[in-house]
Amino acid sequence: MDANEILEYCLAKKAVTESFPFDNETLVLKVDIKIFLLMGLERQPLSINVKTDPEWSAELREQYPQITGAYHMNKTHWNSVSVGGLKRELIFKLIDHSYDLVFKSLTKKVQNTINNS
Repeated sequence: MDANEILEYCLAKKAVTESFPFDNETLVLKVDIKIFLLMGLERQPLSINVKTDPEWSAELREQYPQITGAYHMNKTHWNSVSVGGLKRELIFKLIDHSYDLVFKSLTKKVQNTINNS
C-alpha cells in the first residue's frame, strides 16, 4: 500500500481536507478542523498516525509490532502505524476508526452540516 492509495481513500470521506501545516513532508488530513490522520510522505517505510480508542490501541500494540504509540502525540489516543506487512483491510479499518472518532467529537451542528452536504 502506498501514500496515494491512503490519500485517495481518505479524501473519499465527507468533509476531508489535506494540508501541510507542520512541514513539507507531513501530510495532515482533517475532518472539518480536526486531524484524523498524519502521514510522513518521505518516511520509509510508509507510516501513518491515526487516532484509536485506548483499549483497542493496547490490543493492536500487543498484536502488531508495526503499531506503536505515535511520536509527538498523546500515545493513549494516537498510534503510529508502519503500513508495510499489514493487511490493507486493517489499514482501512484503522483509518475509518480514526475518522469516526474525530467525527463524533465534532459538534452536532457541524456533524449535521457534513452529513447533509
